Amino acid sequence: MSDAAGPAPAAPFRPRRGRVVPLVVAGTFVVICAAVAVGMGVSGAWGPGDQVALVVFGLLVAAFLSRYAAIRAVAGPDGLTVRNLMSTRTVGWDEIVDVRFPDGDPWVSLELADTDVLAVMAVQRVDGEEGRAEARRLAGLVRERRLRS
Repeated sequence: MSDAAGPAPAAPFRPRRGRVVPLVVAGTFVVICAAVAVGMGVSGAWGPGDQVALVVFGLLVAAFLSRYAAIRAVAGPDGLTVRNLMSTRTVGWDEIVDVRFPDGDPWVSLELADTDVLAVMAVQRVDGEEGRAEARRLAGLVRERRLRS
């Protein structure tokens, strides 16, 4: 939870808009697909297979959007676990060389010791000043944890 001073340094990183919007769109999409499937079945234009296919399509889109809503980065004692859209990866604090959030990038990236770059979709530019504050919090957390290790 956050208070007037902001979230605790090790609180999970989660996008604000990246959670709410996908879940609202997912629910709306499922309702629309189900309504169209029922309507087309009642009109006689579609058979049961077509109706089921549309509802399954709506559920698949909702599952994808739910995955998007679940992106986050969680600080642990040994490293940072980053859950992005298609993958989850844990990197040790000593592996993180730099936290970058240059103008124009949609989210933060971690420069790693092995020259790889890991996107942290949980800290997004679309969140405005809150996103920039979260990027600063992540950079501070990385500095602090690297000093400990």
